[in-house]
Amino acid sequence: MEVANGGNTQYGMEKLVGNNNYKYWRMCMEAYLQGQDLWELVTGADAGIPTDILEHAELRRKWKIKCGKTLFALRTSISKEFIDHVRDVSSPKEVWDTLEKLCTKKNTARLQLLENELAMLKQGGMSISEYFLRVKSICAEISEIDADDKISEARLRRYLVGGLRKEYGPFVTSIQGWVVTAYL
Repeated sequence: MEVANGGNTQYGMEKLVGNNNYKYWRMCMEAYLQGQDLWELVTGADAGIPTDILEHAELRRKWKIKCGKTLFALRTSISKEFIDHVRDVSSPKEVWDTLEKLCTKKNTARLQLLENELAMLKQGGMSISEYFLRVKSICAEISEIDADDKISEARLRRYLVGGLRKEYGPFVTSIQGWVVTAYL
């Protein structure tokens, strides 16, 4: 097991901290579990524990070992904020489904906070590249939270131009009249 950066990465990937890295975490964790031959416990193919009968004793023992490994991988790859949600869950499928539900629900409070931050964002003391990255980052997070109302390229450009320092005024004025044409 690999733990680095003060526990912020495990298995060569970032820990799940919320909506902002859920898709990336999910992709990496799925690949890890597949590589360890544990994915079936999450997808449901082997999600249920074999019946407790004598003929299934060895199968049941192996399932419990795989289940323990999968639960360990899942629980140690998430931030403390999520542990309480999956602490008492005994099935890897239930842990996966719980995290999916928590991280993909539309968070209207966070969405409103981001929309407000974007509307008020100004370049200020940031370099132009820092400012552009910040705007693009906020737009990407908004688009992840509200997939039905993604930030369009035109809207992104309006935010980028709108928050530039006054020294960029002549540049902004010159490009606002440009006509965007499609080349065939």
